[in-house]
Amino acid sequence: MLLVWAVFYLQFFNTVHGVFKELYCTIADTCECDYKPNIRDLEWDLYTNLYGQHLAQDIVSEEVKNFLANNNPDRPLVLSLHGGSGTGKTLLSSMLASHLYTSAMSSSYVHQFIPTLHFPAPERVNEYRVELKAWVEGNLTACARSVFIFDEMERMPAGVVGVLEPFLGPSHVVFQTNYRKALYLFISTTGEEVINMMALEYRREGRDREEIRASDLQQAIAQAISKTNSTGFSGSSIIEEGLVTRFVPFLPLCRRHVERCTRHQLCQQGMCGRSDVVEAVGGDMHYTPLQEQYFSTTGCKAVPAKINLFL
Repeated sequence: MLLVWAVFYLQFFNTVHGVFKELYCTIADTCECDYKPNIRDLEWDLYTNLYGQHLAQDIVSEEVKNFLANNNPDRPLVLSLHGGSGTGKTLLSSMLASHLYTSAMSSSYVHQFIPTLHFPAPERVNEYRVELKAWVEGNLTACARSVFIFDEMERMPAGVVGVLEPFLGPSHVVFQTNYRKALYLFISTTGEEVINMMALEYRREGRDREEIRASDLQQAIAQAISKTNSTGFSGSSIIEEGLVTRFVPFLPLCRRHVERCTRHQLCQQGMCGRSDVVEAVGGDMHYTPLQEQYFSTTGCKAVPAKINLFL
């Protein structure tokens, strides 16, 4: 009898708590109200709408799922996204935000930094470091599950992100919060050459691009960053100290991927049947190498403009 009452009490308490939380969230803007992760929808989005990127799909799906399943992680999740323009890096960051927070990229707990906007003057690096440290610390106190996105890392002044090193490891202390629940995304074109070269080698050998493994590129990307001065990681020990959880390679896109991007955008405009536009956009792109014409030089980035041209 006591067991029955206990079960009834728990169910009643959970129901009442849920009702009060729902009412509270209609008038409050808090991390707890906005943070509603949906891994199943994230995986569906990744595998449905991120074209030609099996490595990014697998790595991000696995790492995010495992990270969120641990309510007391020993360090933050740090993903570094690498690849050419228009291959889906920014799209993936938007997907992550959308499936972690109901407000998506507009959430108060998703923070995006663009070097030309937030850190435009290299001579002010010390000032930027102080501001960035205070910003990250303050926002982690407000929400332990904060997401920090650093775009265009190849344009980041050297030394700025070095101030994040204590936040990315296992031993730092941020009072009033578990800073290890945060997620950091670094987005860069650095390493594009080694990624594209491997994709080209596979294509010339007649092998499927899906045979490329993530492990084939992890060390190559890390070495490319270490050898390049303009990576945004310069002036820090983030790479050398192993503070990046995984490097996420984005492969160059073929014509079929460009045409899938085109059809997807046409469908969003209610024009799924315009196969003529799909073919025209695919045929009007520039491809590399010059002789073989395997990969789009701009990925899917120019697709919206091309669609407008052929409609």
